[in-house]
Amino acid sequence: MKKLIKWMLNHVPRPLLQRVAGWAVPAAGLFYKGRGVECPVCGSRYRRFMPYGYVQSRANALCPKCLSLERHRLLWLYLTRETDLLTSFPRTLHIAPEVCIMRHLKPHFKGHPGQYVTADLESPLADLHFDVQQIPLADDSVDVILCNHLLEHVADDRRALHELYRILKPGGWGILLSPVEPDYEQTYEDDSITDPEERTRIFGQYDHRRIYGADYTDRLREAGFEAADIDYAATFSEAERRLYALPKDHIYVVYKH
Repeated sequence: MKKLIKWMLNHVPRPLLQRVAGWAVPAAGLFYKGRGVECPVCGSRYRRFMPYGYVQSRANALCPKCLSLERHRLLWLYLTRETDLLTSFPRTLHIAPEVCIMRHLKPHFKGHPGQYVTADLESPLADLHFDVQQIPLADDSVDVILCNHLLEHVADDRRALHELYRILKPGGWGILLSPVEPDYEQTYEDDSITDPEERTRIFGQYDHRRIYGADYTDRLREAGFEAADIDYAATFSEAERRLYALPKDHIYVVYKH
């Protein structure tokens, strides 16, 4: 299973993968039924989660039912326990939407047309299609922005961050997650490295443009945001972290005043 998932991630086009994963992964999940782990996003229980990873496959990562990964489960716990997103209806822009989270947000906003909008460069699941470096929305037009694990792919992430700041309303907030390597004092990027295999070796994926370091929040602040770096996983007990298979990732929340 580990080898099959890795092969599909690296060889099947992303739009097609997004279409077939909704039925193929749950079917494979029948072999994982049990009580060892619980997905907080969909409530399903399994012996363990499925493996997942483009380069290095991670054990106990992918929920077979809702397709949540470790970071999605941590994000969902933060959204439901620490924000009012699921109890109110702010105008929300969800960029590169995580399917497992989108499945909850769409029904929540169903009675409030236009308040929840999904966007992606190419995903067939998104409402809008645009490059985050040039967002076709008005200034101060969005209350909440969810944009996760995207900035490491963008050619000019500073331009993208300024665009996100531009469209966020004063008083608005957002969650902008990226892979961060805390042992790096500064973000590392080198556009002269163009060979896909070499980029995979250095950046972890062929389509990653940089490795964010401990200065990630500084980069968020450069765009104008107030930014908070929250070690949210540390607020859970060790038993809860094992039950939900949570990562050590931090939650990065931005505000516009």
